[in-house]
Amino acid sequence: MSLLEVQQLDKKFGLHHALSDISLSIASGEVVGLVGENGAGKSTFIKIITGVYTPDGGRIAWNGQAVTIHSPRDAHRLGIHVIHQERHLIPSFSGYENLYLGLPLPQLKFGLRVKWNQMKERAEAVKKELGIELDLTKTAEEMSPPERTMLELMRVMMQDCKLLILDEPTASLTDQETEVLFRLIERMTDQGTAILYVSHRMEEIFRLSDRIIVFRNGKWAGTLQREEADLKKVISYMTDTDYQGTTAQERTNALHEPVLLEVRNLSTVDGTVRDTSFRVHRGEIVGIFGLAGAGRTELLEAIYGARPIQSGDMAVAGKAQCIASPQQALENGMVLIPEDRRSEGLIMNLTIRENMTLPRLKHFSTGVYVRQRFEKSEVRRFMDHMNVKATSSEQNVSELSGGNQQKVVFAKAMMNNPELFLCDEATQAVDVMTREEIHRLLRQQARDKRGVVYVSSDIHEVLDLCDRIYVLREGTIVAEVPGGEATSEQLLQICYNR
Repeated sequence: MSLLEVQQLDKKFGLHHALSDISLSIASGEVVGLVGENGAGKSTFIKIITGVYTPDGGRIAWNGQAVTIHSPRDAHRLGIHVIHQERHLIPSFSGYENLYLGLPLPQLKFGLRVKWNQMKERAEAVKKELGIELDLTKTAEEMSPPERTMLELMRVMMQDCKLLILDEPTASLTDQETEVLFRLIERMTDQGTAILYVSHRMEEIFRLSDRIIVFRNGKWAGTLQREEADLKKVISYMTDTDYQGTTAQERTNALHEPVLLEVRNLSTVDGTVRDTSFRVHRGEIVGIFGLAGAGRTELLEAIYGARPIQSGDMAVAGKAQCIASPQQALENGMVLIPEDRRSEGLIMNLTIRENMTLPRLKHFSTGVYVRQRFEKSEVRRFMDHMNVKATSSEQNVSELSGGNQQKVVFAKAMMNNPELFLCDEATQAVDVMTREEIHRLLRQQARDKRGVVYVSSDIHEVLDLCDRIYVLREGTIVAEVPGGEATSEQLLQICYNR
């Protein structure tokens, strides 16, 4: 008997079918991978199963009995839990306090006082059992993204979890933390917990899944057993075309081209970047690779004027510059594609048009009013260029899939006609096809003699895309490697100082 079974599930938003005639099942102790392009309906399906959305049609059965899941509380009562891409924690609460959200607190007689010692003992026991190193006295906002992920995993393990839905769980994890997660998944499935694993990282899907379910345009496109699945077959299901594979990225030797960006002995006030120097020539994609906490994001923020600099200097197109703010960076031809598009790249309650033109309102203004026809025409042009799938430029950006939101971030950047792209995890949590579109876009920018600084925690992406790679360790660049000659083993040896 299946633990979860859905039959002919349907969900509409207006006239748009987000899900149509979805039928699938998940058994206890099974890992099911769920894949599909952004906008294929994966998030809608998760929200229905966890009680956030109510389906417009279809049937949900739990242990053979028909159920109606009206709310996340109903889902929790059944034993359904989810860890989302965006962490659901209270920033000002400590790790201990966040662990007990939604759980009964051990209290003294008459409930006059919480038994903090008992809470901490249980939390530390769970942490030890899972092999997680985490300071639970820190608040959630003081924790790094990987630490927040580990905290959410601990919280799930402290509850009666029969089905765990993991939505892009490794997006902010190091390789070591990813292995901890995989060991935890194996332990949970051995105990009978079912896992629905949603990820765009196909190597993880192939490694973990007993079966792989593919969604396309809100519909079930096929199911593959682990032994018959490969990348070509999965992508052909996702796109309804025969996947031919991507051609090898062209390499560029642009060292003879003028230097577009030169960073010399850069250090930040907070010490996360220390005495770092590197160059970017016109026409090349330069990778910055390092382990989590190496200072990759902080380096890009310092270059962009979003993090105070203590010492060092920069030159842009041969001219010394003191970039003290993002506005100055934009004026000097730089754009930043931030790691977290929802909180740093977009204003989620604004439309696509408003997000795209906000940094350049003066360009569309006469000084008295906005030239709306010109503004809309330009927005439409760049949306078409980035292949943004939306009802119109007036659609709220929060209604778009993650991949289309990222395309809006790039479209907004392109509107500034930049000379230098600073990309921080630019393909994080986007589907395979969107990832390829972004890679092609950046390679075209290099052909047009622009420059790209590319940060990614995906070592294979860095190796495939970048012409040269700098390795960052503890805030300092410690090595430079030609992209065409580098190997993953070589980069990791440098990272670990072996």
